[in-house]
Amino acid sequence: MNKEEYKLHEECGVFGVYDRSGETDMASAAHAALYALQHRGQESCGITLNTDGVITGHKGLGLVSEVFPPEVLGGLSSEAKMACGHVRYATSGSRIVENAQPLVVRHCNGTLSICHNGNLTNAPSLRRRLELNGSIFHGSSDTEVIGYLLTQNRLTANSIEDAVSMTMHQIEGAYCLIIMSPTKLIAVRDPHGFRPLCIGKLAGDNGYAFASESCALDAIGAEFVRDVRPGEIVVVDRDGIRYRTEHCNQKKHTMCVFEYIYFARPDSVIEGTVVQDARIRAGKFLAKEHPVEADVVIGVPDSGLAAAVGYSKESGIPYELGFIKNKYIGRTFIQGSQKQRESSVRIKLNVISSVVKDKRVVLVDDSIVRGTTSARIIKLLREAGAKEVHFMISAPPFKHPCYFGTDIPDSDLLVAHDRDVNEICRIIGADSLGYLSIEHVKQLAVKEGLDFCVGCFTGEYPVAEPKEQMFDPYSQPLSLSGKKSI
Repeated sequence: MNKEEYKLHEECGVFGVYDRSGETDMASAAHAALYALQHRGQESCGITLNTDGVITGHKGLGLVSEVFPPEVLGGLSSEAKMACGHVRYATSGSRIVENAQPLVVRHCNGTLSICHNGNLTNAPSLRRRLELNGSIFHGSSDTEVIGYLLTQNRLTANSIEDAVSMTMHQIEGAYCLIIMSPTKLIAVRDPHGFRPLCIGKLAGDNGYAFASESCALDAIGAEFVRDVRPGEIVVVDRDGIRYRTEHCNQKKHTMCVFEYIYFARPDSVIEGTVVQDARIRAGKFLAKEHPVEADVVIGVPDSGLAAAVGYSKESGIPYELGFIKNKYIGRTFIQGSQKQRESSVRIKLNVISSVVKDKRVVLVDDSIVRGTTSARIIKLLREAGAKEVHFMISAPPFKHPCYFGTDIPDSDLLVAHDRDVNEICRIIGADSLGYLSIEHVKQLAVKEGLDFCVGCFTGEYPVAEPKEQMFDPYSQPLSLSGKKSI
């Protein structure tokens, strides 16, 4: 990706389902759920199925529609009673098929399928220790570290869920896991609850499903039950569902606030709050913090739209649809030359000129990363005849990297890292610029005991920052000694 075109990327989406009756078409259910979670990752995806303890599946690089055409989906097992699936955007590890998930680990104690959303902060040291003890890694993601730890711990544990609990004592950072063994489906959420994970019940009480977002449960007709608690291990097998809580209430619940601002689908319910409602609330807060005299409020598709509605409701300034988004641009749109890069925003977004011509415009978006894309969007509005452009952001300024599964780059790539608001406003060409405050961003969802990770805004993290990066043999061919290999 060209650094000038940097935009936030989603992390990953996980899904798992168990139907003891065998009535659910597992491949179709997982396929539908991954479609619902596609916004969380577009680099790779995969599905694994459990048929009488035998785990098989398919995965690859690309969108769900590309990896699972009808002939591939139709060739998957039709007799499975368990399935899990994953969509991935790489925040740890190269974009190679070896890093696509679910990860399947075959071991003398049984086969495991593992799906992971998040990022382990101590993965580099764990991987080094495992490699020095003889473990051989095929990819460069931290999910493979979890797989090795699980299989090692299973040697001494009484059950796979005991091995999961032991592994949770070893790993640090953000993780939501779906683990499928020959007889059990297990969902795990880290003690901080960085990433969302919820439980659904199948029709007829025949089984359960787990998903990163409730929209995936809706896609398969499952009833939302509740969120998995931070630190909780949920086990489903032929005897039903049970909960292990020995890791619960050990840490403060600090979920990533960007699930509400940007990542999650608007119709999802996370920790008791509909994402759309949280975004409208963000816009209302923006209007209170940064009132301006204007004629129209518009949003940048897609996650800026709800916040724009909120700004309009609170300020009384009319809301209108200001941009048409081209939904048919492929992920591989080439931006080779400078001229191509400059035209990319114009191809993706087109201004409805009658909405903005000769008007003072309030433009609402979810974030500014490098600032280049924001500048081009503002330029489009001015070319369409906007008299003024007041840019409102439904998040505080990005000043620090994220270590927990969100693809926020190093500080030197962030326009707000060493600049004040006036400087950023001048760089992007706006008439005024307003960011949501830390105080208000923490009020987007109100649930007792729920706080948010805002480390990318403040530099203060709930977990210690990693001291090193994961060794990636696909981009850095180093030996274990740290010297270049020959």
